[in-house]
Amino acid sequence: MAGVTDTAAARSARPSDRLDTLPFSRAHLRVLTGSGIGWALDAMDVGLISFVIAALTVQWSLLPHEASWIASVGFIGMAIGASVGGLLADRLGRRQVFAITLLVYGVATGASALFGSVAALLVLRFFVGLGLGSELPVASTYVSEFAPARIRGRLVVILEAFWAVGWTAAALIGYLVIPASDDGWRWAFAIGAIPAVYALIVRWGLPESARFLESRGRLGEADAVVRRFEASAGRPSPAAATVRDGGLPVAPAVDAAPGGAGRARGAMRGVAALWGPGVRLRTASLWVVWFCVNFSYYGAFIWIPSLLVAAGYDLVRSFGFTLIITLAQLPGYAVAAWLIEVWGRRATLVVFLAGSAVSAYFFGTAIAQWQVIAAGMALSFFNLGAWGALYAVTPEVYPTPVRATGAGWAAAVGRLASIVAPLLVPVMLVWGGTPLLFAVFAGFFVLAAVAVLPLGDRTGAALDA
Repeated sequence: MAGVTDTAAARSARPSDRLDTLPFSRAHLRVLTGSGIGWALDAMDVGLISFVIAALTVQWSLLPHEASWIASVGFIGMAIGASVGGLLADRLGRRQVFAITLLVYGVATGASALFGSVAALLVLRFFVGLGLGSELPVASTYVSEFAPARIRGRLVVILEAFWAVGWTAAALIGYLVIPASDDGWRWAFAIGAIPAVYALIVRWGLPESARFLESRGRLGEADAVVRRFEASAGRPSPAAATVRDGGLPVAPAVDAAPGGAGRARGAMRGVAALWGPGVRLRTASLWVVWFCVNFSYYGAFIWIPSLLVAAGYDLVRSFGFTLIITLAQLPGYAVAAWLIEVWGRRATLVVFLAGSAVSAYFFGTAIAQWQVIAAGMALSFFNLGAWGALYAVTPEVYPTPVRATGAGWAAAVGRLASIVAPLLVPVMLVWGGTPLLFAVFAGFFVLAAVAVLPLGDRTGAALDA
């Protein structure tokens, strides 16, 4: 019996298990804010392009299809980046890929300020998308792997809330900087280059995911990372007498040898694992949700400033309305962050998607100025709350060896929708105007809500190893 007890004690002291039981500490706050600032900078870049398109449509007399391609080409890069970034993060580590992607899109955004042709802007927006698409699923995976089980969903929603901070910054830049001069859009892109500097802080200032290190057999490194979190929380680490191999318990969670569990884990890595027994229904459901939410979100929010200009509002007033609408994102995230641990993941996501559908319908039929603002704010509130819940759900679906791959490919499928939606907006406007356009967006939100139903709810449960 002593041997069984020792093994159980050792397993209970695995780095991943110890992380799940820790209280929230300054070490968690550092991971959350460090990742969140990167997330906000991502949102700022995505948000800026909607204001830049509206300005360049006037300055360069852009045709509708040219404006659509400027919006969509970045999402082509994002689709490729999301699929590749997740795979790289499951092989190289979360932190490494996080920093590299910030650097890529920060440099490409800054370079966009130096050119003055549609062709050059299209090329640079593609590279911006590569970096941005890789970073987002990696960041959510990274935070979820450090978060204690009982508050994991809430922390990932808070991470997603940094998107509202970045989009609000983009709206402020759009409102204050872009209309100020003919070169305002160039200054906006120059400000967007900040992530290139922040990438260095990420590379050296944040730890690698302990769960990733453990899954790769880097046991001593994983233990060392968790010990720092335990010290921050004021909790004692396992006594040195009970551990070996650089501080890991005798019974490690991963067999790092060439055969056995290590080989099985290796076989599970890759895209094919996402369609294996036990996870294929989750993958199918996630991909539908991601596709539908991306289609409606980017189809609407990339075009809102331009739609308001087309409705007769001048550039400054259009950007001002967009800023007000954007501010509603923050309370949406706050409510979702609270509800996700009270109602659970699935119920919260379904309610916010349903609210998004209703809001989209009313925005499409709004006539008076107050109706436009009210419906737009409701759409921001529900849609961004749904995004927060979706990012919380996605990493929980998969085990550690393929978690970033699963999150990345779900995002990549979503990016296909974000490519198509901006291209279809001018077509749908010709066919049926704004009412038809937003009725289609509402329909996609409803389909997403239905697709959520087959997903399980892992509220409060530990992540699969």
